[in-house]
Amino acid sequence: MALNGPSTDQALLDAEHELWTTSFSYIKSMALKSALDLRLADAIDHHGGATTLPQIVARVMLHPSKIHCLRRLMRVLTLSSVFTTQQADGTGEPLYTLTPIGAWFQHALPDPCIFEHMHGEALWEMAGKDATLDALINKAMVSDSGFIMDVAVREAGDVFRGLSSLVDVGGGLGAAAQVISKAFPHVGCSVLDLEHVVSNAPAGTNVKYVAGDMFESVPPANAAFLKSVLHDWDDEKCVKILESCRKAIPPREVGGKVIIIDIVVGAGLGDEKHKEVHALLDMYIMFINGIERDEQEWSKIFLEAGFSDYKIIPVLGFRSIIEVYP
Repeated sequence: MALNGPSTDQALLDAEHELWTTSFSYIKSMALKSALDLRLADAIDHHGGATTLPQIVARVMLHPSKIHCLRRLMRVLTLSSVFTTQQADGTGEPLYTLTPIGAWFQHALPDPCIFEHMHGEALWEMAGKDATLDALINKAMVSDSGFIMDVAVREAGDVFRGLSSLVDVGGGLGAAAQVISKAFPHVGCSVLDLEHVVSNAPAGTNVKYVAGDMFESVPPANAAFLKSVLHDWDDEKCVKILESCRKAIPPREVGGKVIIIDIVVGAGLGDEKHKEVHALLDMYIMFINGIERDEQEWSKIFLEAGFSDYKIIPVLGFRSIIEVYP
């Protein structure tokens, strides 16, 4: 079939552009490593931010013959939003400054996350105002839950057997709760999430939807369920969520527990692939000030939230199931 016309040509050129961009996207991480090795942020921040390229060269002790190479490196870092440029000075050289992303590592905690530095508000605040973003996040969670919960039910079904009720805390549109309800019809499943989320929940399921704030309270149930929720928050906020869950469940003697699906760094590692994805996801989740925790870090927040014991079940690939007992 012949492909003719300007619109077709533009589509092909756009496709070629995407292929080239995707193929060479790894260069951004190479550029960032070079920037860290050269301590470029320190060189630029040395005089309050606005710095010319020759000044940077002098401060990082780079040979003057490499100035053209540094200029090319800075171009990539500027496009990657690590640095930005100001109006050129009298020498014709642009003045480089750190963006909020580039300066983030120099700030003391607590500090707004990288996403908030870039967009002026936190991801969850933006999702509450932007229906398109909210739908994108929830669609991704539905897709992930449909896959991993099927595996969880097959590989660790005993975790859910014996429960009379379960509340999926921060459960979005309820994809995980729906899988649990289908596999264990005797378990009364509900989902707690914010009003703008549950208002879009699907009809015709056996799952009950409750609008609320998990930092304030959780509806009572035999078990509280948290899938890929706690890694979004720092330790202090995780403790608040877990305290809400502890108040909602009965004592351990009558089956009360919290069920968590999340990463436990270092748990159940059969090969280097798991170590790599744990490290990469831990770096990724920093953009919202999240944390991928190892067992010691999980244990710390469990104890602070008033729980007495826990069990890690590493049966979900690079993720684990954690049972936490009051």
